[in-house]
Amino acid sequence: MSRNADVDTDESTAFTEATKSWSDISYHVLNSYLEANRAVIAALGFSPGETSTTSQSPLSASTSTPTSLPSGEASGSTLEPPGVAEEWETELSVDTREELGVGEYVRFSKVVTDGDVHAFAGASGDTNRLHLDDDFAAETRFGGRIAHGTLVSGLISAALARLPGLTIYLSQDLEFRGPVEIDSTVTAECEIVEDLGGDRYRLRTQVTDADDEVAIDGEAVVLIDDMPEE
Repeated sequence: MSRNADVDTDESTAFTEATKSWSDISYHVLNSYLEANRAVIAALGFSPGETSTTSQSPLSASTSTPTSLPSGEASGSTLEPPGVAEEWETELSVDTREELGVGEYVRFSKVVTDGDVHAFAGASGDTNRLHLDDDFAAETRFGGRIAHGTLVSGLISAALARLPGLTIYLSQDLEFRGPVEIDSTVTAECEIVEDLGGDRYRLRTQVTDADDEVAIDGEAVVLIDDMPEE
């Protein structure tokens, strides 16, 4: 075989290997984008599975009968079509805005997934290696990666949005008490502790992990308007 033929063969082999490598890289990048998009959609408030009540107690006793929200129905100002996110659970102590008062509550639970964490890092710019790098996080006091505190606190907002009526945040105080591990189930509980008048309410807000340990504690003030006419 001539030298030119050898060169042509080598170049052809190199081209084939480069093409395969590029295809593999493109495949993994595309998958990464798809996973990130799914996580972003999940973070917007879409839910697949049927919702149900949980066995945990509200922040304090309430005489109201908890109600669960069927999949695909509107809850407060949120939409919950099936088939997008992990199974989420929502529990309300009352059905209507007129019933809201001291002692009424809402509870919202979901799994904080690895996709949620990466999507939040991309959306917020918080790329702290504690949340994204296994080897780095293993050497920290936590012994592994944990979810962003602000991501976890977002479940409070998710819970408040499911109160009957159109909920508008006025303020939120937070105290971060413990980490939340990735792929663990967390629950946000919000209970009305004071009617401030003018459709404004003060609520105790907590996020607990699967072991009922308090990860976030705080207080919110919200305004709850009538829902717009459709």
